[in-house]
Amino acid sequence: MENLPSCPECGSTYTYEDRGMMICPECGHEWSPTDATEDTTAVIKDSNGNVLADGDNVTVIKDLKVKGASGAIKQGTKVKGIRLVLDAADGHNIDCKVDGFGPMKLKSEFVKKN
Repeated sequence: MENLPSCPECGSTYTYEDRGMMICPECGHEWSPTDATEDTTAVIKDSNGNVLADGDNVTVIKDLKVKGASGAIKQGTKVKGIRLVLDAADGHNIDCKVDGFGPMKLKSEFVKKN
């Protein structure tokens, strides 16, 4: 079996090739295999448009409800040493540890770089 690339839109591994185009059966996205090799450097930005990098410190810009927790992450909470996840299908592209909550994933649109 061929080693085909995952879908750049939804991350599905069930892609297939048809007439020189790659197709994702889950989301319907079509792309050229040559296009996939051009954009290999994805950039993750915070709510203000600043580029984030692994190890950055960020601040939460709004109260965030946490499923299964009794409280929320309050606005102004500082998070140290983030790790970026470039191929996050659900939009939670930051792995981090939040004091009082433990390890979790955040969306970059709800943080700002310190």
